[in-house]
Amino acid sequence: MLAASAIGQQVTLPLPRLLTIMPMGGQAGQNVEVTITGENIEDVTELTFSTPQITAKPVTGTTNKFTVSIAAGAPLGVHDARVLSRLGVSSVRAFSVSQLPEVVRTKANNTLETAMPITVGSICNATMTKRAVDYYSFQGVKDQTVAVDCAAVGIDSRLTPVLILADGKGADLKVNRTGGMIDFTPPADGTYIIKVNDLTYQGGERHFYRLALQKSPAQPQPQTQMVSAMSWPPADLPPTANVNETEPNNKDAQRITLPCDIAGSFFPAADVDTYEFTAKKGETWWVEVASERLGLNTDPFVLVQQVKDGKLTDVAELYDIAPPMKVTSNGYSYDGPPYDAGSPDVNGKFGVKEDGTYRLQVRDLFGGTRSDPHAIYRLIVRQATPDFSLAAWAVHMTLRNGDRASLSKPMSLRQGDARAFEVVVQRRDGFDGEINISMENLPKGVSAAGLRIGKGKTYGHLIVTADEKAPCGFSLAKIIGKAVIDGKELTRPVRLASMEWPVKDAKGDIPAPRLMADVPVSVTDSEQAPLSISAAEDKVYEAKAGETFKIPLKLTWRNEFNGTSIKVKAYGEGFSGIKEFDIPLKATTHEAVIDLAALKITPGDYTFAFQSLGICKYRYNPAAVPLAEAQQKEAETTLAAAAAEAKKVAATDAEAAKKAAEKQKQAEAAMTAATSKMKSVTTTANPTDTVEILISQPIRVSVKAAGATTASK
Repeated sequence: MLAASAIGQQVTLPLPRLLTIMPMGGQAGQNVEVTITGENIEDVTELTFSTPQITAKPVTGTTNKFTVSIAAGAPLGVHDARVLSRLGVSSVRAFSVSQLPEVVRTKANNTLETAMPITVGSICNATMTKRAVDYYSFQGVKDQTVAVDCAAVGIDSRLTPVLILADGKGADLKVNRTGGMIDFTPPADGTYIIKVNDLTYQGGERHFYRLALQKSPAQPQPQTQMVSAMSWPPADLPPTANVNETEPNNKDAQRITLPCDIAGSFFPAADVDTYEFTAKKGETWWVEVASERLGLNTDPFVLVQQVKDGKLTDVAELYDIAPPMKVTSNGYSYDGPPYDAGSPDVNGKFGVKEDGTYRLQVRDLFGGTRSDPHAIYRLIVRQATPDFSLAAWAVHMTLRNGDRASLSKPMSLRQGDARAFEVVVQRRDGFDGEINISMENLPKGVSAAGLRIGKGKTYGHLIVTADEKAPCGFSLAKIIGKAVIDGKELTRPVRLASMEWPVKDAKGDIPAPRLMADVPVSVTDSEQAPLSISAAEDKVYEAKAGETFKIPLKLTWRNEFNGTSIKVKAYGEGFSGIKEFDIPLKATTHEAVIDLAALKITPGDYTFAFQSLGICKYRYNPAAVPLAEAQQKEAETTLAAAAAEAKKVAATDAEAAKKAAEKQKQAEAAMTAATSKMKSVTTTANPTDTVEILISQPIRVSVKAAGATTASK
């Protein structure tokens, strides 16, 4: 019933989202004025960044402009920007820092005649013109190679750039439709043209880009990290490999010794890099290749062969890194999360059955025709080093018919709110132990409980809860995972992932998730969660294995809900199999009956949380209505006074009449704006059916062995 009735409903309570920041970067050591846009970000108080070496101050008299100061020593690359507003911290938007002078395109440049001049060694920030081509010109010098690079997808843009290098008359010389770099050597001194357009000629404020023109050789512009990068690099890996690939090594194998760490490239087109080594019977070697996780559109493949009597015999074929969770098949969420922490990269093993000589081939399954020296890889062959990597993202809806949204979900909590996060693990080199998740440095009144990732499991949950009286606050938190491997406790960070854009209908808009630079958390006191669920007592409940016990629940309803009850399940190792049960609407207490025998739960300490979906009547910022009403009345009074004054002096003093008429015109404009605002805030404050994920506060249970004495049931 919920799935059917949810069609057309608002999905999840509104969250603050920063949508654009223009320009989307600047030069280290300089100040730049930026303009922001977003949704649900009224009453913005701050624009902050993921590095303290970038700061911002509001431009006086504006609500969406800031002066951003970039320290001379600010790290080069992509940083996360976000705002703090009435509802708390927003989703993030990429902001790039370069060492090159930067400019902003301010005039239309959609013809050859209006091409914008740019200089070699600079970056231009621009927004793509819809159904058009943007033109740029530069002065080329004979035999001095330049590199042209258009950053878009890797800086949160919706643009799929097509880059064309043309002569001074606009005739195409080189084309790149894959978002890569163009290296161009001018055959003569003169004017040359750069054309930029979207692959499908889309445009608008969300289709922004950074066009870099540099002397060659040059590196592509930095970009954000994909979710797949959560498993790279392995802990303690040196920043650079200690061996470089030596061409030609397609047929004549490059001799290496194991273990090894090699830097190479899938270049030229159809490149197959071959490495030869000796190995002994009984050895097991783990092979890891990173390329796609470095931000490249590659698909590495590894073939291991034995060399014997002049013949090659296949030993192992190593392909993709599997996703920890089954990924959604449709771009939204009902059959899996819209996040993929797997990768086309390689992490696998092969065993040596006899002493001898072996070969390892590395190739890019996408590289048959592409000839790009920037398509690099890192190859590591090692003996087993058990370890793990972790990532987390906010749980999405599971409405089969009613939700096609893939939303950015900043960790901005309402009072009494509880948010669930899926935490996935990529296990390395055979590690299969349990992992305990925790969270540190939270705002006052906010707590977190990690629901343990069990032995051999690929994911667990993290529950973040705000007290119903939590004060307004913000902090940069840390999520960590701990596990014991070979008798030693290892601590690894949990990377937070989010959608770049709030996709409302993934059937027509492809979701784009990425990793965030840090873990911003906020709590707001301007709204409260529609429902809070918790155990009746804040304690560890005890029970015996194989028995049935009850947990008394306390419920606080703050909004009206549709229907007669909510259906409740559970998150948490061991308890996720709890049989679904109903809680009547407006019930302030309820007893959850848990059959430990049916769940087959063994003795131990557990933490779990109940979860449900509900359709509540939600009002957006009703406090804005009386304020808008007061502004409207003030505008009415001002307009009436201005009209009376204009009428009074109309026939007596021409100069005074002109000034009075202008004042009346301004008052009319203010009245129109006030009326429009009143209509807008009244409309948004009307109750709207909203489907929300409802999460309880974490519940702790100690399961004792049968026959043991328990303190409570």
